[in-house]
Amino acid sequence: MEIERKYLIHQLPEDYTSHPSQQIEQGYLNIRPVVRVRRQDDEYYLTYKSDGLMAREEYNLPLTEEAYLHLRQKADGCLITKKRYRIPYENNLTIELDVFEGALAPLILAEVEFASEEAANAFRPPEWFGEDVTFSGEYHNSHLSRHGLPESNTPL
Repeated sequence: MEIERKYLIHQLPEDYTSHPSQQIEQGYLNIRPVVRVRRQDDEYYLTYKSDGLMAREEYNLPLTEEAYLHLRQKADGCLITKKRYRIPYENNLTIELDVFEGALAPLILAEVEFASEEAANAFRPPEWFGEDVTFSGEYHNSHLSRHGLPESNTPL
């Protein structure tokens, strides 16, 4: 079970580039349910996600590079590219800060995963977080890949 909150970021923290990062490329084969292929640095995955906004089932299966490249060609919508920074936060949480590239730039989102829905609901974000978009399907990557940036999104 994946339980996460998602936020828009309008002002980046000063030291974000000092944290570990990964280059991510992903495409969507289906959106209901979500079936995604992802390259994360030199690792490749096929992911299934059930319906839901804050909490949903998620399963990752490893792929070879060859299988990823084959399936990537079958993706609908645009291929999403982003750099993800992993920023430690209080209570052993990690902020995953996604700086989108290409067609989705200048979008920046932060996600925080939790062990329970109670912990997710009790979360108090840092001051540099913007609007909570957890319950807006417009900011799911699968939606962004097909529809682009929501009209309400404004650049930094």
